[in-house]
Amino acid sequence: MKISDRIASFPRLDLVGAATPLQKLDRVSCMLGRDIYIKRDDTTPLAFGGNKLRKLEFLAADAQRLGADTLVTAGAIQSNHVRQTAAVAAQLGMRCHALLENPTDTTDIDYLHSGNRLLLDLFDAHGEPVAALHNADAQLQSLADRLRGEGHKPYVIPIGGSNPLGALGYVHAGLELAQQAKAMGISFSAVVLASGSAGTHGGLALALAHAMPETQVIGVTVSRTAEAQAPKVAALIDGTADLLDVEVPPELRLELWDEYFLPRYGEPNEATIDAIRLLARTEGVLLDPVYTGKAMAGLLDGVTHKRFDGNGPLLFLHTGGAPALFAYRDALRAHPI
Repeated sequence: MKISDRIASFPRLDLVGAATPLQKLDRVSCMLGRDIYIKRDDTTPLAFGGNKLRKLEFLAADAQRLGADTLVTAGAIQSNHVRQTAAVAAQLGMRCHALLENPTDTTDIDYLHSGNRLLLDLFDAHGEPVAALHNADAQLQSLADRLRGEGHKPYVIPIGGSNPLGALGYVHAGLELAQQAKAMGISFSAVVLASGSAGTHGGLALALAHAMPETQVIGVTVSRTAEAQAPKVAALIDGTADLLDVEVPPELRLELWDEYFLPRYGEPNEATIDAIRLLARTEGVLLDPVYTGKAMAGLLDGVTHKRFDGNGPLLFLHTGGAPALFAYRDALRAHPI
């Protein structure tokens, strides 16, 4: 059975709807002397968009199947994943409880109260501050146990929605991308994306190893070294393949670039800000300071230093995150035009 048939056998809510656009960045391409395309998963239709909605199509369907009334998850105060989980819960008539950490220990009022954090209040989600998500799985189970004791039926979603079931969202997205590329007659040398909780990276890498095996998949790390990130991505590739009962193609090559995430998760560097400004000024596309800004900095630097195999077009997966811009006002202003 083909991977497309395997994934079709899993319950999935239709939250994303139509395929997200695949567009050429004409002005950036001209500047770089190489064709650059963008897959617009920032335009998914719920709560300012983003990649997490694809994972939640499978996770929320499972929650409904099990009769849950509360979605439980965790992330940073400005987590895109928590924001989208809260929005899905609101749409489905569920409650949402989230453990929220402050990864940079900032006291900045914008970070603590604007951007994604403001949206959680609008979605009527309950955000519970924690000092650190040092053992997130255990902390989420503890919260779920407490909610059960209060008479609720919680469904635990891991950070980023990144387990094999959630990663199916990006297996599905990878097959969608392959169909679009074929219809447009494009053969991409590489796909570049942010690699964080690893579900997006793992699911996409597995799908493209089956559907576009000639294309590199490069994850730009946003929070840790390549050495630390590789086991997370590999485990999700293997777990997702097991869930689908498909093989991991031997030609799948796990590639991670870790030169762009410093100083740490949630804190943009100068190259990140420069990438955000470049895409805004040249294409009217908004990147974010935590994920896509760092990934685009990697793509731009990779073109400059000829790090990509071949000379074909490159594709950037835009995973969303624009609401976080409002939480990083000082960082953006610290790099004047």
